[in-house]
Amino acid sequence: MSPRRHRRAPGPERLDEARARHGVQSLESGPDGDWYVRGIAGGQAEKAYRCPGCDQEIGPGVAHVVAWPADGPVDERRHWHTPCWRARDRRGPRRTRRR
Repeated sequence: MSPRRHRRAPGPERLDEARARHGVQSLESGPDGDWYVRGIAGGQAEKAYRCPGCDQEIGPGVAHVVAWPADGPVDERRHWHTPCWRARDRRGPRRTRRR
């Protein structure tokens, strides 16, 4: 009789902490060009931002999207409500308020 060979199950993959902390970044193409997009979980959102799609505040703790042009610098990133980001091809950016 042959001996049984137990194979060790593969262990869990290592977590990429930087990726987990900053979300998964993807490249999206649309009629307004190519954009890098990153989803921000509500627990990661610590500051208030103004959405360029609706000109309303995105409060701390609210899940949203960060997007910036693929051919532009990261300094051009903007925080959007997720529905506003998805509807950007149907409506243009709202007038921004002066600070």
